[in-house]
Amino acid sequence: MDASSAGPALPLGSDGYPAAGGVARRPAGAEESVRANRRWWDAAAPAYLAEHGSDLGDADFLWCPEGLREADAHLLGEVAGRRVLEIGCGSAPCSRWLRRAGADVVALDLSAGMLARAAALNRSTGITVPLLQADAGALPLADAGVDLACSAFGGLPFVADVEGALREVSRVLRPGGRFVASVNHPMRWPFPDSPDPEDLRIISSYFDRTPYVETDDAGRAVYVEHHRTVGDWVRAVVGAGLVLTDLVEPEWTPGRRENWGQWSPERGALVPGTLILVCRTPA
Repeated sequence: MDASSAGPALPLGSDGYPAAGGVARRPAGAEESVRANRRWWDAAAPAYLAEHGSDLGDADFLWCPEGLREADAHLLGEVAGRRVLEIGCGSAPCSRWLRRAGADVVALDLSAGMLARAAALNRSTGITVPLLQADAGALPLADAGVDLACSAFGGLPFVADVEGALREVSRVLRPGGRFVASVNHPMRWPFPDSPDPEDLRIISSYFDRTPYVETDDAGRAVYVEHHRTVGDWVRAVVGAGLVLTDLVEPEWTPGRRENWGQWSPERGALVPGTLILVCRTPA
């Protein structure tokens, strides 16, 4: 995928993140979602990693803002000697953790900006993983070529056709292969984007699937996020030919104080913020 096709760089706000000209709730299809989110993450990569990089680590596997790590959760099972695909790798700390654990990893992301940071961390850590720029909805891998696939808040919340993306995951997994993905918990959607538990009030319908879209001054999408209910996620997994084996709703890790957007210890004690889908392909 050619990063130059994304268009000019987005203007940044005082916090270093892309500055939105407006916010809308409106339909956004696959092409618009890919184009907008590729540009947004290209522009946001430095600010995002400056804010969260120390928590993510250079070679660590953090599933979610609640603090659940693969070293403790073992959601992927045995990884040593396995061929693993990470979807939405960002700066690829999860892939480097997997490589250090003995896996043969490919790290994939939509954003050239994120992959540039991943390449720099490959060099500085000495843990090199192959990096691939591609859309989660069109994985450039052979059929039945990987044993495991994972996605830690990478890609799926930003994909318009999530069942199509999951069909791609099913296609590249070997029979009996495992796929684990963490996504925004659907319960986040009706509430304000605030870490304060005093803001836990319903401001929109849980059942409204209209995408959240940030726009530039000309009304063009620069960021798109798609909402699915828990039932939507289950149907998408099953519809893609995967077997759902578990739904994990991580509780806040005791003693953890980091805030991520609306995720906070105070709010995390009351409502779930993350949903983890644990799936496999039929044997």
